[in-house]
Amino acid sequence: MHRTRKSGILLHPTSLPGSEGIGTLGTEARRFVDFLQHAGQSVWQVLPLGPTAYGNSPYSCYSAFAGNPLLIDLATLVSEGDLASHDLKGDFPAEWVDFSQVEAHKLPLLERAAGEFFAKADKPRQEEFWHFCDVSNWWLQDFALFMALKSHFKGKNWSSWPGDISCREPAALRRYSEELGPSIGAHKYAQWQFYRQWHKLKSYAGERGIALFGDIPIFVAHDSADVWANPGLFNLDGDGRPTVVAGVPPDYFSKTGQLWGNPLYRWEEEAARGYSWWTARLRSSFDLYDLVRIDHFRGFEAYWEVPAKEKTAVNGRWAKGPGEALFSALEAALGQLPIVAEDLGVITPEVEALRDRFGFAGMKILQFAFGSGPGNGYLPHNHVRNCVVYTGTHDNDTTLGWFDSLKEKERQQVLRYLGCAASDMPWELVRTAMASVACLAVFPLQDIFCLPTSGRMNVPGTPRGNWSWRFQDGMLTEPLASRLRELTEMFGRLNQ
Repeated sequence: MHRTRKSGILLHPTSLPGSEGIGTLGTEARRFVDFLQHAGQSVWQVLPLGPTAYGNSPYSCYSAFAGNPLLIDLATLVSEGDLASHDLKGDFPAEWVDFSQVEAHKLPLLERAAGEFFAKADKPRQEEFWHFCDVSNWWLQDFALFMALKSHFKGKNWSSWPGDISCREPAALRRYSEELGPSIGAHKYAQWQFYRQWHKLKSYAGERGIALFGDIPIFVAHDSADVWANPGLFNLDGDGRPTVVAGVPPDYFSKTGQLWGNPLYRWEEEAARGYSWWTARLRSSFDLYDLVRIDHFRGFEAYWEVPAKEKTAVNGRWAKGPGEALFSALEAALGQLPIVAEDLGVITPEVEALRDRFGFAGMKILQFAFGSGPGNGYLPHNHVRNCVVYTGTHDNDTTLGWFDSLKEKERQQVLRYLGCAASDMPWELVRTAMASVACLAVFPLQDIFCLPTSGRMNVPGTPRGNWSWRFQDGMLTEPLASRLRELTEMFGRLNQ
């Protein structure tokens, strides 16, 4: 982790303002970086950037390696000649993302842009594209073919495709690759544009002292290019369907636990391959980000295994994960691992030992700190330096919404600890996080805006209505940057 004290903002790019119905990697992303710099911040934390599937959750994607094409800035494609300016016209809600509307508008435009590119692009751009395809072929070909097949088979899960292609028979792979060539090319073009726009944004941020803090889920979606292309790495039956799935037991977020439904790894098979898939996954992540949070880190020590037929996660069991062997292999292949361990939920001494063995920072959520006495590990006086402190995360209510939902006795406990009045929330919790000994303090942008529950990003366990929040033009003001900068400087976290 960082040797110096730093702070930053949690904001998924979809939440940026703009005219395309969803945040993109273009002008508004650079403006947000400028705001972070002016506010003295050093880190921009994002959620996973993959192409989202059902429910639009960034934690359930069609690929662990591909980027979300909805984040591509179409205005950049206009400037490069792949689209016309009139293509950008659309009527979208400004306050939230209508994912269906955005997909219906944007994905056909990306196909059109790909057609223009292949027909008219000059030699340098063509060479850049083909170089990207060459160096990314190890994941890109499978992903592009998978997405083309998804469209060809009307969105069906890959395990419901005809047997020859669901089982990846070589003759079927060749036949469909030829038949679906234009669609495959369009998906490769979109990935090229995503990666080049992201890397330009990363360079822009780096020049201003802003590190990009990414997030990867431990598990992948069943209906993904990853599982289709690597069925031997997952617990599947003869028809390609999971026999056991991932989840978590009942916890703070859900009384019946969470049934995620992801297929579980055959860790013995991944070990026999030298952990090559996970090495490739983290190498790719470290190319995208300066720092990476691994969601559900405890699953590497032991994970909640639920029979696939179950309707909830209650009737699961703990199964042993790969533990130290995995991270030793990753460290040997990649060097020091800039990882933050999401160590929330059911955390045992064994999980803590695994985290500490490799020096990974843990997480402290201030919304979890109150109500159980002075020994609560989330209270700031119990923090350690090697951790990241948050007011809340994407899975929490906004701090103002959380505080307002507390019973009066609980509210008074919070105010007594903070030494403030109710009118000082949520900024007093931000101030308390800034004062923590934690090496990094991160705040959801909604807390900096003092938003109520209406600004919440996600309610775990609910399938609809999540991930759609956006902020509006004009909300990133100079007084707001100055207020945040003053606190940042006061507690020794200023971006120098």
